[in-house]
Amino acid sequence: MNYKIITILGALVIFLFGLAVVLSGGWDNLKLRSVPYRSYFTVKNNPLLQGRDADLTMTSKGEKKTPRIELSELLPGGPPKDGIPALDNLQFDRKDTTPFSKDELILGVVLNGEAKAYPYGILNWHEIVNDTVGGVDVTITYCPLCDTGITFERVVNGRVTTFGVSGKLYQSCLVMYDRLTDSLWSQPWGLGILGEETNTVLRRFPTYKTTLGSWLKQYPESRILSADTGYSRDYLRYPYGTYYTDSSLIFPTRNSRMVGGHIKEILYIIWEGDDKALFNRFSGKSLAFSFEDVKKESLISRPFGNNYALAFFDQRISAVRVFETPKAVREVKGEMVVFTDGGEMGLSHLKEIPTTASFAFVYPAFFR
Repeated sequence: MNYKIITILGALVIFLFGLAVVLSGGWDNLKLRSVPYRSYFTVKNNPLLQGRDADLTMTSKGEKKTPRIELSELLPGGPPKDGIPALDNLQFDRKDTTPFSKDELILGVVLNGEAKAYPYGILNWHEIVNDTVGGVDVTITYCPLCDTGITFERVVNGRVTTFGVSGKLYQSCLVMYDRLTDSLWSQPWGLGILGEETNTVLRRFPTYKTTLGSWLKQYPESRILSADTGYSRDYLRYPYGTYYTDSSLIFPTRNSRMVGGHIKEILYIIWEGDDKALFNRFSGKSLAFSFEDVKKESLISRPFGNNYALAFFDQRISAVRVFETPKAVREVKGEMVVFTDGGEMGLSHLKEIPTTASFAFVYPAFFR
């Protein structure tokens, strides 16, 4: 009799599990939706255990610094600190040795004449790459839950460091930590939010979301981050199920009702913080451009502070670029911009504004 009960219960468990997989739209979707609850099955970050979130009590010179954010909104992302391993010991391929296809999405970076490409297939699994490009020490960051890809100089108050994945999320987006002070950093802001480096701002560099094929047409000698990372991951498989295109969010975010269209429409965001250090809010100026609008209209020119921000689709690398201009722009001709009053100026004489692609919900969550 006991064996029959066990058999029935086992069959019921298998049935319910299979039903959950089907209703979730596949195994990857089910795993993703379980992420907010995984911390309950760990020792670190377990909400049920005393002393959890010990990293939230970091101090500076023996004195607590006031956090920049509301700590109740800093959520465990499932894996613990370094559970998603950042990459430090890097190898690179060339266009004839990379396993990635020309259609692979990448983050492209060019500094001091050196071009490198970082495939999404790798970034989806590691999120942070500590590298040096053109002699500049940088950290390339990508959050799969927000589609934000930003390159930072990995220098904090004059000291070179590296960054890792904290295991925390703020407004559903990557929270990094630096390995010098263990301070926590909000990736979309590039800002210290807890610890010794609270309110410190990281320097950003232009980072381009495009395909590997388009990138290599413009930069055929570009090096491409190798899938030989030292970790066993299937870098040719997207591990987040249907998340990139569906309308689901795994973690809560504020102001999501302000999104007019699809919550994961691709926007390009620019921002510049000020010194007001508002609690739990961005303080400064920002703009968001719809990717589809930029492609359709060729360029968009909008006021940005005392100047203008010019967003246009650079056909050479199939990516959105944004420049600061003194006047509104009418068109872009190759390397020249033509202002609405008829004047012209070369792109090389304009300041390029670092931008990030993002899902639409990111802008109101972080910048409104």
